[in-house]
Amino acid sequence: MRLVDRLALGDATPGELRDLLGMPSNLLAHHLRVLQDEGLIRRHRSQGDRRRSYVTLVPSALEGLLTQTFSSAARVVFVCTANSARSQLAAALWSRTSPVPATSAGTHPADAISPGAVAVAQRRNLRLRQVRPQHLDDVLADDDLVVTVCDSAHEELGNLTGPGKHPLHWSVPDPVAVGTDAAFDAAFDQVAARVEQLAPRVTSISP
Repeated sequence: MRLVDRLALGDATPGELRDLLGMPSNLLAHHLRVLQDEGLIRRHRSQGDRRRSYVTLVPSALEGLLTQTFSSAARVVFVCTANSARSQLAAALWSRTSPVPATSAGTHPADAISPGAVAVAQRRNLRLRQVRPQHLDDVLADDDLVVTVCDSAHEELGNLTGPGKHPLHWSVPDPVAVGTDAAFDAAFDQVAARVEQLAPRVTSISP
């Protein structure tokens, strides 16, 4: 149940789960094998470091499990490498769903938002702010909750200091690398589902 509760928030490598839960490797491997055999989790290779794999909770396994508050935050910061698509869409979807403020940033910002991200936002009637991608160092504050939506950014950041010491991670495939409408639609749907799952569990820090 501890594993399922943690994976309900975001994806993690087996090593991250072991460290976060203080669980011996052999016991963790046993529980992951049981959950996978029951169809509750799946694993996939990182798009960044191909030596890594991420464990993801199957969406249908979330039903009835998201009732308690996870965290309080002044703001949610969504991070990907270029801050040109996934993180921009996540921040816009969050702002439409939750009263907790949100923004986005990148570890290596692009010069502009991806046209594919702009197009999928228009197709889905999502208000996407036309702002220049920004660097995480210029955005992050102590009371922010960090959510990485890119394997490469998550692996580059590692552990942050302060409340974002263990950022949540959503392993969303990069639609820019594929470039098709279908890839952007798939990324949009995955991010939207994740936002719907997490938003009720995050409350705003009182001023």
